[in-house]
Amino acid sequence: MSGEMVIVGAGECGARAAFALRECGYDGAVTLIGKEPHFPYERPPLSKEAIQGKDDVRPKLVAEPERYADAGIAVMLSAPVVGIDRAERRIAMADGRAIAYDRLLLATGCSPRRLPMAGEGPRVAYLRSLGDARAIAARLASGARLAVVGGGFIGLELAASARKRGAGVTVIEAQPRILMRGVPAGIAERVRLLHEGQGVEILCGSGIERIEELPDAVTIRLAGGRTIEADLLLIGIGAVPNVALAEAAGLALDNGIAVDATLATSDPAIFAAGDCCAFPLAAHGGRRVRLESWRNAQEQGALAAGNMLGRAEPHGAVPWFWSDQYDHTLQIAGLPDPDAQCVRRDLADDAFILFQLAQDGRLAAAGGIGPGNAVARDIRLAEMLIGKGARLDPASLRDPGIKLKSLLAD
Repeated sequence: MSGEMVIVGAGECGARAAFALRECGYDGAVTLIGKEPHFPYERPPLSKEAIQGKDDVRPKLVAEPERYADAGIAVMLSAPVVGIDRAERRIAMADGRAIAYDRLLLATGCSPRRLPMAGEGPRVAYLRSLGDARAIAARLASGARLAVVGGGFIGLELAASARKRGAGVTVIEAQPRILMRGVPAGIAERVRLLHEGQGVEILCGSGIERIEELPDAVTIRLAGGRTIEADLLLIGIGAVPNVALAEAAGLALDNGIAVDATLATSDPAIFAAGDCCAFPLAAHGGRRVRLESWRNAQEQGALAAGNMLGRAEPHGAVPWFWSDQYDHTLQIAGLPDPDAQCVRRDLADDAFILFQLAQDGRLAAAGGIGPGNAVARDIRLAEMLIGKGARLDPASLRDPGIKLKSLLAD
């Protein structure tokens, strides 16, 4: 192709796609456009190492700037895109410039879901960007009081990081338990015990009546009448896909930018990948999903690059997530159903894995938790079994004496 490959969104997904175009042998123009002033950086450390450190929060770059130059990738930073002209195949920049494309990739990511009653004052924080992490870290001196609204992965990772800094932490979750959508109840209970063992107060089933920001504090009044006072309120109630560009351009939407199995949008010259897109997940019967994960961003960036060049390769990866909290790591393969029955396999060091089987006996999901990398190998094997569509005997999954690797050969 002689036309330009343009990628809007300079995060993990966009950067991976840019390099993958070169790895696929494409030698034409590649332009990577980001609205932040930083070269693409890893977002997972923002809720962990970045918050735990006492010094200036420095980004962990996806690649050093010279690598982009060496690969002939033009990187435009602090460069918001304001429109897409599909008929002329060009994008409009905020500064008035226009950039033509032959193929366009939207890797625009997502933004934190806002809580309107919390307002937008200096004592209310959301985490998405490096700037957000720096602002939060600056307020987490030892003895600070942090209130977290939302008992999902981001909220709990930030709670763990704040405790390592010596801050007092209260987590407020409206659902009956933490990690309601993300993991089975058994794993959520282990996470709750971890946090409470570190001094975090977790309040589940707690609705919020009012949030008020004062000059020296923020107060959260719960539906039951209790009032919590904090130095900083952090909101972690999920994320919404950044679809404004796609919507204005008339692309199909469905809880994100709707794409087919090759990540092509309703316009065959435009692809979407990463947190912003909703795609059919082969491992779960073609169910349309949107995934917010580091690995998915990497995998889809590479897949989109190949398909922008005409490969037409369908998405076939199994979802995989992880979360580090204190000295424990939680890993998930597949998409767990919070209400489904689980088969438990106990491992050494008090680690365990919960397996979920579909009605036909296929392994649908597996989640594990333990210190360090105690569950990493078995979750990787479970991921392979899910991808294979393996039908398994619950007794084999329950018995730690039967190696999961042996089930791959069946």
